[in-house]
Amino acid sequence: MTSLRFGIIGTGHMAGTFATELRALRAGGIVATAVGSRRLDAARTFAVLHQLDRAFGSYEELAADPHIDIVYVATPPSLHEAHALLCLQSGKHVLCEKPFALTALQADRMIDCARSRGRFLMEAMWTRFLPAMEAVRREIAGGKLGRIQLIAGGGAFVPAGPPDHHLLQRSLGGGALLDAGVYFVSIVSGLLGSPLRLKASGIIGSSGVDEQAVWVTEHTEGAQAICYISLRSRRAPDLEILGDHGSIRLHAPVFCPIRLTISRPGEPDEVQHHPVINGGYGYQVLEAQRCLRLGLGESPFLPLAETRAVMATMDEIRAQLGLRYPGE
Repeated sequence: MTSLRFGIIGTGHMAGTFATELRALRAGGIVATAVGSRRLDAARTFAVLHQLDRAFGSYEELAADPHIDIVYVATPPSLHEAHALLCLQSGKHVLCEKPFALTALQADRMIDCARSRGRFLMEAMWTRFLPAMEAVRREIAGGKLGRIQLIAGGGAFVPAGPPDHHLLQRSLGGGALLDAGVYFVSIVSGLLGSPLRLKASGIIGSSGVDEQAVWVTEHTEGAQAICYISLRSRRAPDLEILGDHGSIRLHAPVFCPIRLTISRPGEPDEVQHHPVINGGYGYQVLEAQRCLRLGLGESPFLPLAETRAVMATMDEIRAQLGLRYPGE
């Protein structure tokens, strides 16, 4: 594969951010070529703004375009499954924005389709591929923290905009957990694996979605994690990993950390800086390119089984909060 040609489904904020990132990767053979939207005028405006060759007024037309290798799905979470399946069934590889789906059952259908069609599929959980997270894994593997005992983190923000903000719409898969809590669930999963037990508490607001949630998970060898997310207050999101020999703090923002502080008893703190290139979204794209060049159907650094397990954890948190989405 000499170049990797991207199509983009959706014209919202993340689609625009992603298209900007792809332009910076053109020299490496990664090219954004087309965009699809429900409205042709929106697609054309997006294409002009981001210098794309083609604009389609339907998702089906984009999925059928023979000049696209892989599609980035950037629509609301309630549409991720449908749009990923459309593209996979049309022979395209898929990079699907987080959260991967609404439920683990939806994730199962997406994964089964990708495997049966021999297509690459990965969640666009960009945080997992950033230099700071690579450094965290390296420090832990090197024994700098000893055995992890506890992970603690969270953040809070109030959605800016009208009362019908998409994060407050149950029909679109809104809520704090799927939008932002997924970062904490995924990071903990990458370091400790899936939880053995889970306890969650939260608040379902008048919007009908979770506006605040706190959850505690128990993992193998006695490790625990406590995380929270809120749409009702403000606090920069960060996270701390505590081991029996030391700790690492991922300074805010945890979804794109560039600074780590490593603390060990009797030693001065070690501060590490891990700046990202451009906006930081390109690392996951380079991983997709690497996997496709190797003929892999999924990333060994974010395997589909783990993505599915993260969805199952969020299913359980939502169940304990009492939140169900339409159609469940």
